[in-house]
Amino acid sequence: MTTLEQQLEDAGYDASELLCMDGYNDCIVGVVNRIGQPPIICYDTTKVIASLVNDGMTEEEAEEYFNFNQLGAWIGENTPCFLTPLTLEQPLQ
Repeated sequence: MTTLEQQLEDAGYDASELLCMDGYNDCIVGVVNRIGQPPIICYDTTKVIASLVNDGMTEEEAEEYFNFNQLGAWIGENTPCFLTPLTLEQPLQ
């Protein structure tokens, strides 16, 4: 089994420059590249909230904690981002 660091380095990223949330590696969906800015780790919002619920929070507590402590945290330009997956019945046009 490969580690997150190995996967990132195999994909051409310097793992030491990417900020990750401890305990949420299974919620990572990828790396976001932005022009003129460093790449950042991207987490699946629904997976992060589900992880908080699995740790004993109610859905409401998990959403509040996520919004304030994770989504609301700014740690500089390497701050991770959060993706909200969409389920579309038809492709966007």
